[in-house]
Amino acid sequence: MSIAGGVQMSIQRGCSIGCSAMQMFVKNNMQWFARPLTRQEIGAFLKHSQRRELLSIFAHANYLINLAATNPQFHANSLRALAEELIRADQLKLPFLVLHPGAHLGAGEEAGLEKIVESIDCVFSGIPKIKTRIALETTAGQGSCLGSTFEQLAYIISRVREPERLCVCLDTAHIFAAGHDIGSESAIRKTFREFDRVIGRDRLVAIHVNDSKTARGSRVDRHEHIGKGKIGLEAFRFIMRDRRFREIPKVLETPKGKDLAEDVQNLKTLRILAAEQ
Repeated sequence: MSIAGGVQMSIQRGCSIGCSAMQMFVKNNMQWFARPLTRQEIGAFLKHSQRRELLSIFAHANYLINLAATNPQFHANSLRALAEELIRADQLKLPFLVLHPGAHLGAGEEAGLEKIVESIDCVFSGIPKIKTRIALETTAGQGSCLGSTFEQLAYIISRVREPERLCVCLDTAHIFAAGHDIGSESAIRKTFREFDRVIGRDRLVAIHVNDSKTARGSRVDRHEHIGKGKIGLEAFRFIMRDRRFREIPKVLETPKGKDLAEDVQNLKTLRILAAEQ
């Protein structure tokens, strides 16, 4: 949900279409930095009359951040921006901030993963009292983006100094584009068994419920409306109905206009799937 007009407006927008879980940015998602949130802004968000209608609210980091950046200034900006966004999310009492791990930009997978680990350690060491965790997001593996395999995420989690401050957000479109088969119930069960074995179900804190415009294994990140893409409805039926995901917030990142009509339709589709016997 957009935060145009103030962070508290995201709550109003989410509730206007009957959301029960919501993802938001904590600042402009295409700018490095922003002025600190005022006490009034924080209060307007925390005390919003509709806040309790939402069972879960969490944040997504801005898209400029790259913890594996090879350019020194870009990397320094990434560390500062991530720390500031974690502080803002913590001020809004958000449990985690979803983050794309980073792109190695030609340095290689191993070097990129090591730099991400070092970067996370650096950021966390500077904000020891912040409770908001980083939720590493599964990626499509486009270009040199890391995080397209469960093993890469597990590597980062196992190497950081404070693994308890990390968790994982799974994106259905991303894992599909990365090559995971989730086209049938048996296939998606197998994929989640692999997730449980490599990363651990206890790390999973959110699911981005997105269909994919591109084919399995394309490594191209393009989201589509539920049931209109290449994944098929079976994966979404399983996620919406399986009791193991009942307490895990699920959000849409599908294309939409200002009136949010597309969100309404996608929510309806998902709720129909959830209610099927």
